[in-house]
Amino acid sequence: MEREAVLVAIDVGTSKVCALIGEVSRDGRLTIMGHGTVETSGLRKGVVVNIDQTVRSIADAVERAERLSGWKIDRAFVGVGGQHVESLNSTGQVAVTAHHREVMREDISRAIEVARAVSIPSNRDVLHVERRGFTVDGQEGVKDPLGMSALRLEVEAHIVSASATAVQNLTKCVQLAGVKIDELVVNGLASSEAVLTETEKELGVAVADVGAGTIDLTLFSEGSPFHTAVLPVGGNNVTNDVAIGVKTTLQVAEQLKVKHGTCDLRDLQDEEISVAVLGEDAGRTVSREELCQIIESRMRETFELLRTEMSRSGHGMLPAGIILTGGAAQLAGTAELGRDVLQMPVRVSGPTGISGLIDTIQDPSYATAVGLLRWGANSVAMGDPSHYEAAPAGGLGRIRSAFRSIFP
Repeated sequence: MEREAVLVAIDVGTSKVCALIGEVSRDGRLTIMGHGTVETSGLRKGVVVNIDQTVRSIADAVERAERLSGWKIDRAFVGVGGQHVESLNSTGQVAVTAHHREVMREDISRAIEVARAVSIPSNRDVLHVERRGFTVDGQEGVKDPLGMSALRLEVEAHIVSASATAVQNLTKCVQLAGVKIDELVVNGLASSEAVLTETEKELGVAVADVGAGTIDLTLFSEGSPFHTAVLPVGGNNVTNDVAIGVKTTLQVAEQLKVKHGTCDLRDLQDEEISVAVLGEDAGRTVSREELCQIIESRMRETFELLRTEMSRSGHGMLPAGIILTGGAAQLAGTAELGRDVLQMPVRVSGPTGISGLIDTIQDPSYATAVGLLRWGANSVAMGDPSHYEAAPAGGLGRIRSAFRSIFP
């Protein structure tokens, strides 16, 4: 296998920081060589609230991935989350200027620049301008107009922006942990890279990455994203409700949720669970039915919020339904409840199409991290950015100098 590049992903989430090191082969296959996951408390709902704790978590995760893989991490693709992430769609139209009236790369770039020039407040950073499709002299649905004869070229672009201060704080944390940033990628777009097929993107599909503090939602149709949003709810909301309802600590509530919880209230046996209770030595028992009713009602509310956000996007049909990923999507009965509330196909999926250290990495909670590697691999394939120089033919490949093997 000829090596094209070694890439790094850092997913800085509400409850954990994950660093992944992956090797991309010439044929685009992704092999996981190292991973490090560390619990963190420096973020709230996907946004940095404590710089020192976040830096320490990133540095620890990076160190673990380095130890496992034998590579030194110098730069990475980094995920951006939080409710401040917003999107809009914009069009840009230009006249084709070449004397032979043929669409050139410059025309495409100019059209994208016009689309990008929508008024976005100065306190926001544009992170992505995704090309949705082109219209050439009124002919819609053109994927790549390069070389076509035309007088006018129009592009529709999906623009994703984020709060400039939230982005600056995240950037500062990554840099203080000793890592340069290749690219900042919105979590929802990254997760989609890990769990979606091209067919699903063409048909129309939604991806909801349900994390501890937020849900990253991305909607696709005709092969490209048209709505990106972050909802400020997640697995922690369910845990909090359990803690209040059962009168116990958050740690015990989380254990109860994971071990005994389900969103499916059918066929629940009359089962009693013993629980340590705040301020009481003896503890007590709760019925599993009572526990699961708390969980089901909060998850139902979460799906109703998702439904509202999806209808707000103005989407028509999403024939491929919604794919749930992320750590909090693994709660038993989640897909069934989702189908009931959303009235569309729902399935839970982890990252696909990877090899190497995959025992844990195929877990849905790694979707964003694996997706960041995929995003990086696509950048390599497109010959962009410049520092991913593919190696001279015949050699093992010129891995960018950022990586020095720890071992001789």
